[in-house]
Amino acid sequence: MVLKKLKAIIEENASILYPDITLDTLFKDLYQDSLEEVDLLVKIEEAFRIKIDLRKKYTTVKDIVDYIEQVQND
Repeated sequence: MVLKKLKAIIEENASILYPDITLDTLFKDLYQDSLEEVDLLVKIEEAFRIKIDLRKKYTTVKDIVDYIEQVQND
């Protein structure tokens, strides 16, 4: 469920078209600069009603999914 919702947010907001977003997709491939990265993370925060540590680097989409699931289960 988290991955499906996250993919929809990414597809709607990413400036780079990414044909098949998977858990292994590199997060850095979904934006062009750090401003777009922060914007995307803020939209993820709003959609999932969580707070993401913007100082942390997320390598893959799985990293973000894992973080969201952890926060939601706490």
